[in-house]
Amino acid sequence: MKLSAPMLLSFNGGFVDTAGYLALQGLFTAHVTGNFVTFGASLVQGTSGAGAKLLALPVFCLMVILARLSRYRLMSLGVPIFEALIGFKLMLLAVAAALAITYGPFADGNSAAAIATGMTLVAAMAIQNAVQRVHMPKSPPTTLMTGTSTQMMLDIGDLIEGLPDQERPALRARLAAMSKSVGSFATGCALAALAILWFKMFAFIVPPVIGLAALIAPRPT
Repeated sequence: MKLSAPMLLSFNGGFVDTAGYLALQGLFTAHVTGNFVTFGASLVQGTSGAGAKLLALPVFCLMVILARLSRYRLMSLGVPIFEALIGFKLMLLAVAAALAITYGPFADGNSAAAIATGMTLVAAMAIQNAVQRVHMPKSPPTTLMTGTSTQMMLDIGDLIEGLPDQERPALRARLAAMSKSVGSFATGCALAALAILWFKMFAFIVPPVIGLAALIAPRPT
C-alpha cells in the first residue's frame, strides 16, 4: 500500500497526541478540546499540568489564524503554501523533540520546559489541522477521529440497509479513505505508547521524520 500525505499526517496526529499525553502529564496536543476534561481532572485530583491544558486551546486557535494569514503572504511571494506550512510544522516538531530530549521527562506539567514543549507540539498540530482543511478538504481529518468514526458507522448502516447501486461506489471509496485515516491514527497512537515506554523522550524524534515523509508523499488534488 502506497503511503499518502493524509495517511502519514493521520499517523503523526495519533503519535503526537499520545506521546504528548504520556510525556506531558495528560496534555492533548492535537485533540486540544480534550484538555477541558483533563483540566478539570487536574483541578480535582491535584495533578500538575493544569496551566498547560488551559493554554492549549488559545495557542491552537492563534496558530490556525497565523497559518491562515501567512497563506496570503506566501501567495504574494509565489511560495508554495502547502510545502511552506508543512515545512514550518516539521521545524516545530523538531524543536519539540529537542526540548523533550533535553529537558524531559517532565515530572511537573507546569514547568516552563514542559509548557514550552507542549505548546510547540500544539502549534505544530494546529498548522496540520489548518493545512488539511484548506489543502486536502476531501480527506478525513488527521487529528480528530470522532467525526470520522461516526460517519463510517453511518455509511456502514447505509450499505447494510440497501443503498441504491449507483451510490455504492462513491460511498465505498469514502469509507475506504476514512478507514485508512482511522487506522493510521490508531497505529500512531499504539506506536507512540510503545516508543515512550521503550525510548522515553527520544520517541519525539519520530514525528519530524514522519513529517518529512508527508512533505514529499503524494497528496489528493
